[in-house]
Formats: sequence, structure tokens, C-alpha cells
Amino acid sequence: MWLSNFTLVLPEEVVGQGSIRIEDGVIAEIRPEPVANAAIDGGGRLLMPGFVDLHGDMIEREIAPRPNATMPIDFGIHELDKKLAAAGVTTAFAAISFATESVYGHVRSLETTGAVIEGINRLKHNLLIDHRVHARYEITNVGAAPELQKLLEAGHIDMVSLTDHTPGQGQYNNIQSYVLSIAERRAISEEMAAEMVAKRIAMRSNPEIEAKLKEIVALALKRKLSLASHDDDSAEKVAEMHDLGVTISEFPVTLPAAEEARRRGLWTLMGAPNALRGKSMSGNLSALDAAKAGLLTVIAADYHPAAFVPGIFKIAEQSAMPVAVAMATKNAARSAGLTDRGEIAVGQRADLVVVEPGDVHRIRATFRGGRFVYSDGTLHQLRALAA
Repeated sequence: MWLSNFTLVLPEEVVGQGSIRIEDGVIAEIRPEPVANAAIDGGGRLLMPGFVDLHGDMIEREIAPRPNATMPIDFGIHELDKKLAAAGVTTAFAAISFATESVYGHVRSLETTGAVIEGINRLKHNLLIDHRVHARYEITNVGAAPELQKLLEAGHIDMVSLTDHTPGQGQYNNIQSYVLSIAERRAISEEMAAEMVAKRIAMRSNPEIEAKLKEIVALALKRKLSLASHDDDSAEKVAEMHDLGVTISEFPVTLPAAEEARRRGLWTLMGAPNALRGKSMSGNLSALDAAKAGLLTVIAADYHPAAFVPGIFKIAEQSAMPVAVAMATKNAARSAGLTDRGEIAVGQRADLVVVEPGDVHRIRATFRGGRFVYSDGTLHQLRALAA
């Protein structure tokens, strides 16, 4: 099958009116000009590799769209699957939290976490896109370690990140601001919020934390999984995580942390919503500032997959389009150990996204393995007109 007359975002350049041939779900040939009798005419629209999302926090909103309104887990997974396909995501690592206390309440309880992971592994062969599991291990939650270890040994986890949301460091460096945030989000008094925060801080002194952390890391590395740190706030924290075996620094919150991560050869991952907005929702390092400094290598959906395309265009304003696209595609794939996707190149999976630039950049279609998994009908209309 030929896809013709597309503006191809290739690894090193952008080629207008190019064409690609797909065989058995793989890119078999690339030409820098249109071809006759193609199955699909792109009308000059951009063709990018499908997005590889290493950190998506969206499943909770599908399972519990409102407080006390819980939906079936299988239903939530299918709904998220459709939304991701429509956002151009073709490989998604659901960031499932092994947290302690969360504003998401029972949705991030150990019981629900296990059920979501079981659902993803059970349903993944019948979903539109390639779904995988990113286990977010909150290092203070030592009680979750045995369950995570069982899941790792069973091969149900595809990536692990080490998170420490203890107030006073990382993302929550300002304790008073964090107290006020908890009070607002949970609709409780500042006094109650302060008690919760003090309890979280006290948990960090648990003597079991380091031993359990090393056990989880050892299992992840044994299974050759990518290991990420989270919210690194200093060069010292990055060095500590690197020494553990971490290869990805997720959401570094300061410029020195991002600089140290790159100096040590770590991938640096930040949110596409941060890039789109030009700032962090928590007042931390801006993804655009990191990109401008040459410190950003991967972007992820974080909490809003629709931000991928406009986030890419924002980054491309200060770098070449192939560089910006690679952050959501090739770099993301390679940092997760995936070598068969992420580029428009011969031999790569035909996971592709059709984008029409404009005031609001529109995704017109998404292909997984050369097959439509999302279309708004635009390409079909073009094909009908050409027939």
C-alpha cells in the first residue's frame, strides 16, 4: 500500500510531497515524490511517526471521572485507548502508581493498581494501540514492594520509575505551598492538610526504604527494563539515581538537575503540556527552556495526550522539526529499549500520524502497523475525490 503526497518528517529532514510504501505493517520503501494510483493521497499534510508515550497519567480519569463515580476498569481502558489513538499515540506506557496517599484516593490504591495492570495485560491484544505498563514505585510505600515484585517477576511490567513525593524536596520543595495545595484539592482545613504532610515526611525515615528500593531496582534491571528517576531536583539527586542504574530522568525540576542528567548521558523527559503552555504547572523547569538549552530529549503526554502535536510545534519554533518530533517518537522509543518504531525509515513499524497544521493543529488519521486506528474521514474524502 502506498501513502502518497505527504510532507514526510524523516529522521534528518522534512520532505515535501513524499510517499511511503507499507508491506505487512512495516515501511518498505520511501520516495521523495508522489506516486500514481496510491491507496491514500495526503494532500501535502504532515506525516510523522506515531507518538511513543512513556508517561501517561490518564487512566484514573477514565476509571473515576468524578469523585464517587467509579467506572468498570475494562471500560476505562477501552475509552483511554480510543482517546490515545485520536491523539496520535501508537505506543502508550500507562503510568500506574504504587503510591501511598493520593488525591486520587482509592483509584491509586494497591488493589485498584493491580486490577488496572491485570486489565491492560489481558486486553492489550485487542486494543487499537500498543499498551504497556509503567510502574511508578513510590519508594516510601514499602508495603507495595512485594506486589510490585510479583508483577515484575510475572513479566507484567514494562518500565519502572522511582518516585519520592516526600514534601520538602523534588516537586514539592515548598512545604507550605504543598499544604495549601492539599487543602484546596481535598477541600479540607490547612491544619488537616499540614497533619497529612507531616505524616508523609515522617514516612521517609522508614529504615526499610533503601533495602526495598534496591530489590525493586535489581528486579527491573534483571528483566532489562528501562529505569527512570522522577522529579530530580539537584545534580546530587541525579548522580544518586544514575548510580542505581537509572537511564531516564523524568521531569527534572531544576536546570542543574537537567544539566547533570545530560552530562551523565541520561535521557531527560518532560511533559508535552509543559511545552505547550511554556511553563510547568508546579512552577518548576519549563520544557521550552530545557529544549532551548539543549537539555530536553523526550516529551510525554503526562496528563494530556492531545498536547503532543502543539507541544512539538512549540519546540520546533526553536529547533528543527525532526528534532522536535524525535522527542515524542524515536527518542522516546529508544529510551524504552524499543528499536522497531519511532522513525519514518525502511524496516520500521508503520505507526504513523497525519497532521494538518493550522491555528489548531489537527490530527487527521493515526495508523498502527499500517492500519487505520483513527481517522476523521479527511483522507478517505481525498481518496474518493481522486478515484
